[in-house]
Amino acid sequence: MAKGQGVSRPTVPDAIKAPAGEDVVLVARAAGAQIYTCTKGSDGAFSWTLKAPEADLRDDKGAVIGKHYAGPTWKLNDGSEVAGKAAARADAPEADGIPWLLLTVTANSGKGALAGVTTVQRIHTRGGQAPADGCAASSQGTEKRVSYTADYYFYAAKK
Repeated sequence: MAKGQGVSRPTVPDAIKAPAGEDVVLVARAAGAQIYTCTKGSDGAFSWTLKAPEADLRDDKGAVIGKHYAGPTWKLNDGSEVAGKAAARADAPEADGIPWLLLTVTANSGKGALAGVTTVQRIHTRGGQAPADGCAASSQGTEKRVSYTADYYFYAAKK
């Protein structure tokens, strides 16, 4: 979506606000799938478990600028990459949307737009929820792809 200085912070629940000393350095729109696997839990019940996301990241003109995949990891075409872990979550306003997240970056590589990123927000989600049914002993190990979209806001320390 937008790149560089002057991008304003989105309005989000307090639980997933980015740290005060950080500015938005990139916004990307993700479109792809959340991939779930039918697994047997320790209680013997079968349920859909998130395996990984798989999505294209696009700028505000619709051009593919990178990929989002297991880790969770975001890798841009400029060679920069970050991986993160969830630090906080908020329910999505859309009933079918996966939760909004605040993620702390755990690894950076490359010298591109994501080089100094320390925080990522996932917001404006649509779709992506685990299937409601169809997971049983007979389908153990099968995968289902559930379409989703989201906006990812990438933050770095203020300069």
